[in-house]
Amino acid sequence: MPIDRTLTRTCRPIVALALTLVAAAGQQAFAQEPLRDVLSFLLTNQAVPTEDFVRDAEAAAVTRDTISRLLLAELATLPIGSTSAGFTYRFNPALGTVERASDSFGPFFAERSATAGAGQATVGVSVQFASYTHLNDVELDEGTLLTTANQFRDEDEPFDVERLALEIRSRTFTLYGNVGLTDRVDIGAVVPLVSLTLSGSRVNTYRGQQLLQASATAETTGLGDIAVRGKIRLTGGLASGVSLLGEVRLPTGREEDLLGAGEASFTATLVGSYEPGRVAAHVNAGFTQGGLFDELAYRGAISVSASPRVTIVGELSGRRIADIGRLTEERAPHPTIRNVDTIRLVTTGGALTSTSVTGGVRWNVGGPWLLNASVTIPIVNHGLRPRATTLVGLDYTFSN
Repeated sequence: MPIDRTLTRTCRPIVALALTLVAAAGQQAFAQEPLRDVLSFLLTNQAVPTEDFVRDAEAAAVTRDTISRLLLAELATLPIGSTSAGFTYRFNPALGTVERASDSFGPFFAERSATAGAGQATVGVSVQFASYTHLNDVELDEGTLLTTANQFRDEDEPFDVERLALEIRSRTFTLYGNVGLTDRVDIGAVVPLVSLTLSGSRVNTYRGQQLLQASATAETTGLGDIAVRGKIRLTGGLASGVSLLGEVRLPTGREEDLLGAGEASFTATLVGSYEPGRVAAHVNAGFTQGGLFDELAYRGAISVSASPRVTIVGELSGRRIADIGRLTEERAPHPTIRNVDTIRLVTTGGALTSTSVTGGVRWNVGGPWLLNASVTIPIVNHGLRPRATTLVGLDYTFSN
């Protein structure tokens, strides 16, 4: 008998509003379960007879935990955008007033060494969309992820197999701000609100006949992990130079709903920039300790000021996450059926490496307003990944 569940979970104010609307409309409210439990449900309802409950339970837990870690690596530890001000200012003693220190509005995710300037502040909002469709070389939304199977050793394909289809979509609404304490020191903060939707189905295929075993849908909305940042310019003047960036991520997101890492982390990043004119280059190298994993990351960006109001940006980002693990298939002899192997998923050790490219535009739409639009595409990734991630944002700079 197919099993279907629809689950929803939101932060408290949204829950209160939703229940009020449901009561007014005379509709039934949905049950609430953490997303991690939904993954467990999809993975443990199985029909393939393996005669080994312990190994089946271990394989289901391993698959759930690995997918959860990979998703958290995307949502809770991925760079969430630069808080560096698009407009940077310095006092010009010859003119007796402040002036822009750079022709460029800076990159999207890479940091620039330039600081905002004493007393200058920027606030902004952005919305980021992603749909996670691939796990290593497997297309999740096509239902090709094998979870359990029985196969005769003299046959090319399993005669009894279960596969999982998953659709995972995220929308991240981010509030961020940055203020220049002095001409050399900035502080900033990033507050993400994440909406995550997971839907999946588990299908058993026996000798070509398919039967739906389980399906579930879950949605959660809540606060992600808040980041607090500080940057100090070590050398250089105006826009070019070298800076040191420190970031602390606080465990404010619900780990059971895959919105947060569950532990605090610290990231140190060395930032170098060269901005002689309309074309600027930025290089970042950093490491993270704490949180889910230790991580090394690099970012590089080229920005071109096509006009005083438009900056075109191209970026390359890469990261190496230690000991995150990856899913592989393991074969074991079936305990009661001769010449049959049972196939299950297990996790092997190892690091995950990923590389992505970003392209976009930062447009001064008027006054101190900046409109930002970018697309990020992964080019090397051995974990959970989207086809593309889009971002749209708006900045406002307060100047003296």
